[in-house]
Amino acid sequence: MTLKNPLDMHLHLRDETMLELTAPLSARDFSAAVIMPNLIPPLCDLKALKAYKERVLKASGDENFTPLMTLFYQNYTAQFLESVREELFGIKLYPAGITTNSSSGVASFELENLRPTLEAMSALNIPLLIHGETNDFVMDRESNFAKIYEKLARAFPSLKIVMEHITTKTLCKLLKDYENLYATLTLHHLMLTLDDVIGGKMQPHLFCKPIAKRYEDKEALCELAFSAYEKVMFGSDSAPHPRSEKECCGCAAGVFSAPVILAVLAELFEKNSSGENLQKFLSDNACKIYDLNFKNDKLITLEKKEWQVPKLYQNDYHQIVPFKAGEVLKFQVKR
Repeated sequence: MTLKNPLDMHLHLRDETMLELTAPLSARDFSAAVIMPNLIPPLCDLKALKAYKERVLKASGDENFTPLMTLFYQNYTAQFLESVREELFGIKLYPAGITTNSSSGVASFELENLRPTLEAMSALNIPLLIHGETNDFVMDRESNFAKIYEKLARAFPSLKIVMEHITTKTLCKLLKDYENLYATLTLHHLMLTLDDVIGGKMQPHLFCKPIAKRYEDKEALCELAFSAYEKVMFGSDSAPHPRSEKECCGCAAGVFSAPVILAVLAELFEKNSSGENLQKFLSDNACKIYDLNFKNDKLITLEKKEWQVPKLYQNDYHQIVPFKAGEVLKFQVKR
């Protein structure tokens, strides 16, 4: 199975010594990735964005890999957005305090407060990427955010709005109701329900936000992915945390899937769909949605060859437990 320009449309790489460990794992398997801006402090200006991009490229080594950079949402002026447009892929909006490093996110979704920035983004064709959760009961947070998505989609019909890492049947349906709504789907949400996370003993390395939901929600996500529905694209939301921050009280939210994404997706699509649909889901859909073109194509070949996922990925500073740690997978990226 050969994939052309696989894309990860939602990726956390962190920074400094963690970045040095995580970036090569994504850079070797993907042609490009949309890099999230929720660092400490978050990326909110051009100087910080360009410096972080340089650090990502340095950590990626000689791989044919393009980091697609995002800024953390604030009420930016049209003049500022025009000045950064060439370096910017999109702007990521986090509701305040809803996930890792999001305390300075948006506290109010009153349209008049958001309008100047979103109208400028519409005019400049800058996509809005949203972590869509409210602060309600944890299983309802994403479904309850649907009203905000609808309000934004109606108020700004020229704005490309991406519902990030959707996990519910509700948002799967909403995706089809508005022309300017799109979505990313993760690997782990195609495979997990809340039972996998806390149905037996708590599995900290499967805990993420949005949290995995019900069986009917997973089925709705799989239907979109395996049919390669044209408005969805793959975004891993691979989110590394040190083992010490996962296996503890107050477990950090995030699944570190980067090392196994292509191998596990190949197995899933062989069983439930086709290689052609995997190509669409992993690349073609995103290229059409964002009008992406690559000067040098990157071809990744997967072969049926068993391998065991390492129990840890580590350097001198960090240990990270990956998704599927210790398991034997059927497909392997041919190096």
